[in-house]
Amino acid sequence: MASSGGNASDSTESTKRMHSHQGLAELAHREYQAGDFEAAERHCMQLWRQQPDNTGALLLLSSIHFQCRRLDRSAHFSTMAIKQNPLLAEAYSNLGNVYKERGQLQEAIEHYRHALRLKPDFTDGYINLAAALVAAGDMEGAVQASVSALQFNPDLYCVRSDLGTLFKALGRLEEAKACYLKAIEMQPNFAVAWSNLGYVFNAQGEVWLAIHHFEKAVTLDPNFLDAHINLGNVLKEARIFDRAVAAYLRALSLSPNHAVVHGNLACVYYEQGLIDLAIDTSRRAIELQPHFPDAYCNLANALKEKGSVAEAEDCYNTALRLCPTHADSLNNLANIKREQGNTEEAVRLYRRALEIFPEFAAAHSNLASVLQQQGKLQEALTHYKEAIRISPTFADAYSNMGNTLREMQDVQGALQCYTRAIQINPAFADAHRNLASVHKDSGNIPEAIASYPSYRTALKLKPDFPDAYCNLAHCLQIVCDWTDYDERMKKLVSIVADQLEKNRLPSVHPHHSMLYPLSHGFRKAIAERYGNLCMDKITVLHKPPYKHPKDLKLSDGRLRVGYVSSDFGNHPTSHLMQSIPGMHNPDKFEVFCYALSPDDGTNFRVKVMAEANHFIDLSQIPCSGKAADRIHQDGIHILVNMNGYTKGARNELFALRPAPIQAMWLGYPGTSGALFMDYIITDQETSPAEVAEQYSEKLAYMPHTFFIGDHVNMFPQLKKKAVIDFKSNGHIYDNRIVLNGIDLKAFLDSLPDVKIVKMKCPDGGDNGDSSNTALDMPVIPMSTIAEAVIEMVNRGQIQITINGFSISNGLATTQISNKAATGEEVPRTIIVTTRSQYGLPEDAIVYCNFNQLYKIDPSTLQMWANILKRVPNSVLWLLRFPAAGEPNIQQYAQNMGLPQNRIIFSPVAPKEEHVRRGQLADICLDTPLCNGHTTGMDVLWAGTPMVTMPGETLASRVAASQLTCLGCLELIAKSRQEYEDIAVKLGTDLEYLSKIRGKVWKQRLCSPLFNTIQYTMELERLYLQMWEHYAAGNKPVHMMKPAKVTATV
Repeated sequence: MASSGGNASDSTESTKRMHSHQGLAELAHREYQAGDFEAAERHCMQLWRQQPDNTGALLLLSSIHFQCRRLDRSAHFSTMAIKQNPLLAEAYSNLGNVYKERGQLQEAIEHYRHALRLKPDFTDGYINLAAALVAAGDMEGAVQASVSALQFNPDLYCVRSDLGTLFKALGRLEEAKACYLKAIEMQPNFAVAWSNLGYVFNAQGEVWLAIHHFEKAVTLDPNFLDAHINLGNVLKEARIFDRAVAAYLRALSLSPNHAVVHGNLACVYYEQGLIDLAIDTSRRAIELQPHFPDAYCNLANALKEKGSVAEAEDCYNTALRLCPTHADSLNNLANIKREQGNTEEAVRLYRRALEIFPEFAAAHSNLASVLQQQGKLQEALTHYKEAIRISPTFADAYSNMGNTLREMQDVQGALQCYTRAIQINPAFADAHRNLASVHKDSGNIPEAIASYPSYRTALKLKPDFPDAYCNLAHCLQIVCDWTDYDERMKKLVSIVADQLEKNRLPSVHPHHSMLYPLSHGFRKAIAERYGNLCMDKITVLHKPPYKHPKDLKLSDGRLRVGYVSSDFGNHPTSHLMQSIPGMHNPDKFEVFCYALSPDDGTNFRVKVMAEANHFIDLSQIPCSGKAADRIHQDGIHILVNMNGYTKGARNELFALRPAPIQAMWLGYPGTSGALFMDYIITDQETSPAEVAEQYSEKLAYMPHTFFIGDHVNMFPQLKKKAVIDFKSNGHIYDNRIVLNGIDLKAFLDSLPDVKIVKMKCPDGGDNGDSSNTALDMPVIPMSTIAEAVIEMVNRGQIQITINGFSISNGLATTQISNKAATGEEVPRTIIVTTRSQYGLPEDAIVYCNFNQLYKIDPSTLQMWANILKRVPNSVLWLLRFPAAGEPNIQQYAQNMGLPQNRIIFSPVAPKEEHVRRGQLADICLDTPLCNGHTTGMDVLWAGTPMVTMPGETLASRVAASQLTCLGCLELIAKSRQEYEDIAVKLGTDLEYLSKIRGKVWKQRLCSPLFNTIQYTMELERLYLQMWEHYAAGNKPVHMMKPAKVTATV
């Protein structure tokens, strides 16, 4: 406020009188500066009465009245000064101040501009004009006014700081920084500039510099309230909570009733986990400022954390009544709705929050998370990207976007997102868990377990982290790391129990539950939770499950069966059932195959595509609703789920019930737990009636076994074999040097001196043959031809030619024909398989197990060790599946008293070699925890007996079902001791072993186990039984009386 600057009238009085007037003026000015406006006014009025034409006195009176908020009196004296001196710039400026205070900004600006036209170097006029332009929203004009003031007086450090604030408001942070630095250079103790510079550094992401400058500001001015608050805010955002609390408490010592500071302090207490303090402090903020929506929102956050969800919901709603556009409350209320299962309302609230505040990163991320759960992956990805654009250091958004990309099979994209999240926040346990899961899914188990990042890293950061713990437990199971095994199992069961009790999605996947000592009820409940999750996902489609009329008829007399799988390609499931679609009776069945995965270009896919009546690629229809529409439009009567909870499943299709009958079959070893699945196709041995309660589905029995293998079609070369009598010691070994091939008979006919040895086999089992039967086995004696074959193997040659026949090294199938190696085509050569190729001893009993190592547990390895000890001249042949498990198995075996050379590991082999090399083993030892399913079929087709011990789960009873179907009940143990005894007898009684091997070799072709024609006919009988039961208006029931048929392989 200009208080002087007018020219006093010339005085004709005496010098003494002039000094008296000057003294009064100086006295009034001193009193004005000291804030004693009453005394200043009294002396100034005295001066004005003595000198009515003294414009300086009028200016001072105008300023005094302005400071006392007597705006009319202030304007009166400014107007009087202008009347006396129309060129008096200061008077126009003072009058402008009055207009500005009244909110008449245009009038104020006009008066300031007029003052500056009268006096272009009037710095106060520029300063006042800048303030009025700011109030009017003309920031650029304010900048120009401030720059002009500094041009006339560069030493005005306050103005320079104010100019910095203008630049800051305009987002011109570098220019703002330069102004503040210059102000500090001019006046190092200017606390306001230090505080403002702190703000700029914080806005530029220089958090530590921001903290330093705010701390400097409060050091210079301990009573600087705003600096204390700003310091607390930046410390809060930096998660330096203890120091943030101290800053806020100092602010409250200066202003105890500052509601906003109480609100911010409550936020910090919440982040520190001091929930009761957070609640009390939020309530204090509300008490001080009852219409404070932020405080209600903060209180709600704390109440929700304490478990008072209903009260929290009320507080969010109160915040929204006070401020309907309170985006934080909308977002947080949406979180509650989401947790309550009301996803539709949650989505509405998230979208409303984003309408109000489109740059709300957390709301974008939360909405994306719901969309991801709903299967709207592309839309979810869009919102995650928006969240990251808005907040480039939003670690949660990066991690969650990684989850979406992972679900979209973009593993590299997911990896980059998780890595970035950890770079932003190295203590982000969820991101460590997620990145470890990528390693796990990619088969990099050691990295998932113990590298950085890993599950162990996640657990160090967040010890109570069920998902990380259960995933770590699964990884340790995969590599047979049984350190603290019993304690780990106990904790894992405890985690599952707690999650089920709280109705949370269990951290143990249904497919893994068979590996742990969980109760049947727990396993079923886990599956049920995952089934319910599928139901949740379809709610967003606003599409109720299809209704099917009870009198639904067969339109053309044929039953329409739809097989749904992600495994129509090079996958064990296709290896088992690829011939089934083409073997259905076309007069009675119309077969639809629905692929959930893209074409992998293999013959397996081609075969199913060619032989099914209809093949539909649903991988091109990502929307579950539209995919289910397609199935429903096809008029499917029985829809078969071949995935269960395995990779690639889309159970949401089944949740929509596009077919009146829905059944589980073959691809998943357990119950779905889902109400939308009616039957599970199984058998009496796999799922005896007394365990029916383990299943949510009704049991539908096949007459022999629910399992099937297409080995007759895929590996016909293994129907016959010949051996080389390499020792000539009178004992013929049928599995040391073995030759197989579809042209084997012709090749043998071309050789001299081939002997036929009669191999005895006992009772043929349930095929009606009760006599001992001799099997013919061709034996090639040691000769130049036999030596040439052995030399080829020893030298690692790929193949040789003998009598016009190509004889190939069994390790070189991939080099000769990749499709033959994968099982897509039948090899055209005579293949030689020897123990020496795998480092197996020629004169030892070889026990084998070709399962993945996760199926082994400590008790199984102990049984195997006991067997090897009782059969001294024996070894155990396992696979490096994975390689990281080998050293653990070897160490545990040594701890059990077995030398390292008693266990031999081989790499995983291509499918054809994998099946063929099974001939080299004498006995297969099955894993009781989870049997060899496809692997069991493989080893039996190779003619190797398999010893098993059925447990209580479906996964532990499949091998017994296979052996029962094969007619080899003597290989099924009822106890651990019997398991060991059977294996030891086979390993020590070579005549008995030879008979059992002969029996298995024969029964492969005599029993129904590999008879896909008979199996398909029996499956059709079961389908018709299901349909007739449905068509009669009945609900699903157990179907435990299957009809048998007979067919030739």
